[in-house]
Amino acid sequence: MQNITAEELKKRIDSGEELYILDVREPHERAEFNIGGKHIPLGFIQQMEVDELEEWKEKELIVYCRSGNRSGQACMLLDSMGFTNTKNLVGGMLKWTELYK
Repeated sequence: MQNITAEELKKRIDSGEELYILDVREPHERAEFNIGGKHIPLGFIQQMEVDELEEWKEKELIVYCRSGNRSGQACMLLDSMGFTNTKNLVGGMLKWTELYK
């Protein structure tokens, strides 16, 4: 697992780069605000229910949550399942909305 900052990610989104982004928050959190990507709450990852991510196993996978804690846990779990390039969004949506909303 590596880290990515909100600033780095925003630049990459704005440039139109193809990104593989995963939101691990709960559905009500995602409904309030999100930056896109697939949505699989952390609980499903903890239960190894990640079949829909199989095609992303070798891709750079950027994971986010509210503060960066759950996404960090998700990255570690995904790494243990064979994902090769996970990145945790440092500060999560709290940092993102502080900078960009």
